[in-house]
Amino acid sequence: MQLYIGNKNYSSWSLRPWLVMTHTGIPFEEVALRFDDFAADGAFRREIARVNPAGKVPVLVVRQAHDARSPSTSSVDGDLSVWDTLAIAEYLNERFPDKQLWPRDVKQRALARSVCAEMHSGFQALRGAFPMNIEASLPEIGQRMLAENKDAKANLDRIVQLWTDALTRSGGPFLFGEFSIADGYFAPVVSRIKTHALPVPEQAAAYCQRIQALPAMQAWTAAALAEHDWVADDEPYRTKPA
Repeated sequence: MQLYIGNKNYSSWSLRPWLVMTHTGIPFEEVALRFDDFAADGAFRREIARVNPAGKVPVLVVRQAHDARSPSTSSVDGDLSVWDTLAIAEYLNERFPDKQLWPRDVKQRALARSVCAEMHSGFQALRGAFPMNIEASLPEIGQRMLAENKDAKANLDRIVQLWTDALTRSGGPFLFGEFSIADGYFAPVVSRIKTHALPVPEQAAAYCQRIQALPAMQAWTAAALAEHDWVADDEPYRTKPA
């Protein structure tokens, strides 16, 4: 399997499946595509269009594998592209049931899917006000946007409520006890909180620390810091690197 991703410094959507697969030991080949100006005829759009008609990352690609002794022998799914983080998560859950990517308990599993769906379709104000930018440190922006953007503040409050409810119900250390897709889904928010120094209650702050301490998250962060890349479209608050 190949996982197509964008710049690790900026691509919050790419982080989700990458973290889940890396943390749980699902083998894959990483295919990194550099963000450019996202023009229709740009390199990024041309490359990603080969595997995803929607023109976005991440994309999970399963290639057909033939046995030289038996040309008719193929992998389980043949050639397949799965795009959108929720679709990728559900595909991985079906293909790797031994990894227990969703909670075991049916009620907890339903709640985990619910919070992922809410994150997937909502929180636009938070995404816009606090884009993922691992290399940056923007505490003054965080403070200003929380004061000026009531919708972004409401989004952050809702996320804290989601985390608090889940952690209180499960007892932690992760949202639904053991690490799950839900934790991968909120890892980009953890990064946003760090970059913009967003104030969160003690329980939420401790959860952020646990996500940041995961070896897979540390590996992603180190790779993001090593990119030394600059994508103007992903830099709403800066005109050059710090």
